Amino acid sequence: MSDVFASSSPTRRLVLASGSPYRRELLARLRIPFDVIVSDVDETPLAGESPEATAVRLSIAKARAAAVEAPGALIIGSDQVATFDGRQIGKPGTHDNAVAQLRAMRGRGVDFHSALCVFDSTTENVQSADIVTRVQFRDYTNAEIEAYLRAETPYDCAGSAKSEGLGIALLDAIDSDDPTALIGLPLIALSKMLRAAGFPLLGAAA
Repeated sequence: MSDVFASSSPTRRLVLASGSPYRRELLARLRIPFDVIVSDVDETPLAGESPEATAVRLSIAKARAAAVEAPGALIIGSDQVATFDGRQIGKPGTHDNAVAQLRAMRGRGVDFHSALCVFDSTTENVQSADIVTRVQFRDYTNAEIEAYLRAETPYDCAGSAKSEGLGIALLDAIDSDDPTALIGLPLIALSKMLRAAGFPLLGAAA
């Protein structure tokens, strides 16, 4: 599926290989035009695969899949995997699953692996990184869980809480080198990768 978010770059086409509205909003902060191409990639972890390996592999797979529809473009792929008690946790999907996730995580720490890839479909050069964010959930009540879920319905978010919204009220601390990584697209790392690829930022070539 392809969706034109903005006109193509005057120098080179930039493509976001994600249907996530959160990643679109984050990339738009850089004020550079980009297109969106969503490809069907199986996100099932491989047997014995570490969380960071899953996230990086999927970010690259998404970028490569989108490149089929965008020859010559720079493709941004991203994926996020949350881990708790040594296991991967996904998007809850339902209210009951979200309640279970939030009850299990209260007073505990959760690691979010936000993987990023910039794939040059001309040279096939791959830049990738895994940005880890440590989130400490506070000791909230069951009533607070229900009130939060009714207010924000974060069933499409791994960990069942939107840190960019009311979910911040469930947290004690966030530890990361990249403040946008937790939302889904690490913009500091992305800016470095785009400059390395020769894509102009702030009106000047890298």
